[in-house]
Amino acid sequence: MLRQVRLFLALLLVCFAMLGGPAAAQLTDRQSEYYQGWLSTANRAEAVIEANRASNAALENLRSEINGYREDFSRARGANTDRIQTLEGQIKALGPKPEGDATEPEDIAKIRTHLEEQLNSLRVPRIISEEAFSRANGLISEIDQIIRHRQTRELMERGPSPVNPAYWRPAWVDVTEAFRSLVNEVAENLHTDVVHERIRDRGLGIFVLAVISAVLLVFGRRWSEQGGDYLRLLGGSGTGVWTFVISLLRIILPWLGVLAAVAAIRLTGVLGLRGALLLEQVPYWAAIIFFYDWIGRQIYLIGKAQGFKRLSAAKIKELRVYIDLLALMLILHELAILFEQIENISDSTRAVVSFPVIVVTALLLLRVRHIRTKEIQQDAPDPTGTTRAAGFSQLVEFLRRALFILGLTTPALALFGYTNAAEAIVFPAVKTLVLIAGLVIFQRFITQVYGWITGQGEAVWDSLFSVLVGFTLAILALPILALYWGARETDLREAWSRLLLGFDIGGVTISPSNFFTFVVVFLIGYGLTRVLQSGLRNSLLPKTSIDPGGQNAIAAGTGYVGIFLAALVAIVVAGFDLSSLAIVAGALSVGIGFGLQTIVSNFVSGIILLVERPISKGDWIDVNGMMGYVRDISVRSTRIETFDRTDVIVPNSDLISGVVTNYTRGNTIGRVIVPVGVAYGTDTRVVEKILGEVANAHPMVLANPAPSVVFQGFGADSLDFEIRAILRDVNWVLSVKSDMNHEINRRFADAGIEIPFAQRDVWLRNPEALQGQAPTQKSEPEPSEKTEKSPSSKPVDMTEADLGDGGGDEY
Repeated sequence: MLRQVRLFLALLLVCFAMLGGPAAAQLTDRQSEYYQGWLSTANRAEAVIEANRASNAALENLRSEINGYREDFSRARGANTDRIQTLEGQIKALGPKPEGDATEPEDIAKIRTHLEEQLNSLRVPRIISEEAFSRANGLISEIDQIIRHRQTRELMERGPSPVNPAYWRPAWVDVTEAFRSLVNEVAENLHTDVVHERIRDRGLGIFVLAVISAVLLVFGRRWSEQGGDYLRLLGGSGTGVWTFVISLLRIILPWLGVLAAVAAIRLTGVLGLRGALLLEQVPYWAAIIFFYDWIGRQIYLIGKAQGFKRLSAAKIKELRVYIDLLALMLILHELAILFEQIENISDSTRAVVSFPVIVVTALLLLRVRHIRTKEIQQDAPDPTGTTRAAGFSQLVEFLRRALFILGLTTPALALFGYTNAAEAIVFPAVKTLVLIAGLVIFQRFITQVYGWITGQGEAVWDSLFSVLVGFTLAILALPILALYWGARETDLREAWSRLLLGFDIGGVTISPSNFFTFVVVFLIGYGLTRVLQSGLRNSLLPKTSIDPGGQNAIAAGTGYVGIFLAALVAIVVAGFDLSSLAIVAGALSVGIGFGLQTIVSNFVSGIILLVERPISKGDWIDVNGMMGYVRDISVRSTRIETFDRTDVIVPNSDLISGVVTNYTRGNTIGRVIVPVGVAYGTDTRVVEKILGEVANAHPMVLANPAPSVVFQGFGADSLDFEIRAILRDVNWVLSVKSDMNHEINRRFADAGIEIPFAQRDVWLRNPEALQGQAPTQKSEPEPSEKTEKSPSSKPVDMTEADLGDGGGDEY
């Protein structure tokens, strides 16, 4: 019933599209024929889905056929987009159609009719393609759902228990019969004239391939070592790069020898059907053995390079044996699957054959976990371990626990008859562990190559490059892991197709293609902006009369404008619709009104500072009690370097809304005040003359306006004077003060002028109290004595009174 409804709707849609315009708004003969083929395929697919009796292979073939149609319809949906937009613009330019009894000029009516005919002729294929694409999507989803449901049901299905002795003898009979059939096929083929003639005709090729295979298997590893000696002459000794390349050659050359042997055996034609099927898997099985052995060797080399800190040499050798045995277990598992496919054995035989392999694999995983556990107990904790080492240790700990769980659960599942579930857990776990080890090894190799090329050496291990390489390899390994754990290739292709179509966020469609376009265009614009900034800052602006603060403002403003334009151009080129971002902009404005107002205030203040330039780079300013030189003005904050060489980050809003003292705004001219006190009785005119001569003699003091000496008044202990002078560079104010004080001290000493210091007379109100008898017993020591005998171990706490203005004299 559902199939008839869908067919009726599809035909109704086609008729509606054809009736929506004149005769030109119809499909071409080729398009109509293609669409009829699609309708036939879709109807057949709906019948198959409704019956739900087809095999998984048949469903996969049907899905592949529908996917081909879907891809064609997807391309047709976006065809003639520019032409349709042009026609819609032309019709819109003609204005709205007259309403009621009103008519429009005949020429305009003819143009409108012609444009509408063209528009309808382009819209009909797009409408039909849209409907067909949606239908194909639905059919593919239904097929995937059926296959996934079958896989789940098969995974959770309980079969015969392999420990039932009743199944052992039939299983043994099935295995021996299969082996006997294989041997008989080979023996019979050896006695046939066809095989003899084939061997005679292809004897030379068979002999050459056999010789190549023997040479590569025997001398391949030795040649790889000799080739490594030549490679090391290129440089990079000690980096481990050529050692890694040699290790790859050690497995590639023997594997090529296996391929040659397989090709030679295939040329003879001595194998029957069973033998041919086995022979096809030999290169894959050989690759497993060589790769797993290579993983174990690399683990040993890494441990040796690290001084066997994590695992001892004996433990790594033991681990290598377990890894090789795991490779053998994987091959036996693949052989059991092939045995089931060839001989069509019973479920009981399948369970009995697979059970020993599952148990041994689980025990090997437990042994791998046991090696790591014993080694961790023997190792002392390393308090200086880095964060990266800690993260790696956490990953290892997680894998250890997973191995322990798998080692216990998978044999139990197989024991109770859940053979499929046990196989779907234990063997993917082995492949995952080896894949992780391979990723770590390849990450080390790529990092070593980068360190060799850049000359960073061991420092490259702590660089960002190593982290990015690991992240990239992990992303690339995700599809492989998905396949290990039961995902179908079609599932991965479907996920990739949906990813290419993109996803919608606030009306904006984001796909890998337009995102990559955005990134590339933005990076190009960003690079050009930095080049322009560098040219302005280093070449053009220094040749102008603009002060350094203005140059910095121009360069910074150019950078902000360039980045903004680069982002805008990247958004437009990538095809993002800016009008769809209105909702996001509204939400952002609400966020600015509440949580981001401080950041926006600082941003606007930074723009004002760059435009008005009340302060510039290099100015000496005082803001909120913090005094120092302006070293950098960014869009959010300003960095001030104080006189004790510390950096203070000041928000730009404080510089705009607060009181700022700029000592060097516009020029560096400033005033210095040097206070001086002399004893009472000194000739004030002589003091004034000496101070004036000292001020005029200093090279940093301007002659116009001339320095002045001011007699401030009569102090409590001295006659107070001040030197007030204008300096050509106020940054030298402390040096000028110091120089003047030195010179004043020398001139006053030559002239016999005394510089007073505070004196106080102490009057005792009751001195007779000091003449009393001495105490008969030793009194407690004074607090000061206690302090001298046992000095305090912490600083004295200060109070507000210590920070207030005291009544003593200050000079």
